[in-house]
Amino acid sequence: QVQLVESGGGLVQAGGSLRLSCAVSGRTFSIYDMGWFRQAPGKEREFVARIVWRGGRTYYADSVKGRFTISTDNAKNTVYLQMNSLKPEDTAVYYCAADSNRYGSNWRHDYDYWGQGTQVTVSS
Repeated sequence: QVQLVESGGGLVQAGGSLRLSCAVSGRTFSIYDMGWFRQAPGKEREFVARIVWRGGRTYYADSVKGRFTISTDNAKNTVYLQMNSLKPEDTAVYYCAADSNRYGSNWRHDYDYWGQGTQVTVSS
């Protein structure tokens, strides 16, 4: 089993920045990729970014490319999402997730471990 706990959400004005953290524990050796997803009210959960847990290769959704950065600190077993130039449309609950079966998926159903989520609200 893998346990994930997010933190760092909050309220920020448009153009501001936030850094989300996801503490990873348990069978961390079983993880292939770590991802961040988000879900706005009335919308489906969507892919934001992913990173190879031990290798660092990253991939981003077009909507956040150039503004968000995903990174890991394996010594601390933590995944980060640095969010800059935030827009009101970035408002959502943000979830970190772990895929223990494969590399390279953006599909939420491939991720088998999830955190509880952290709210990010961007005011205009």
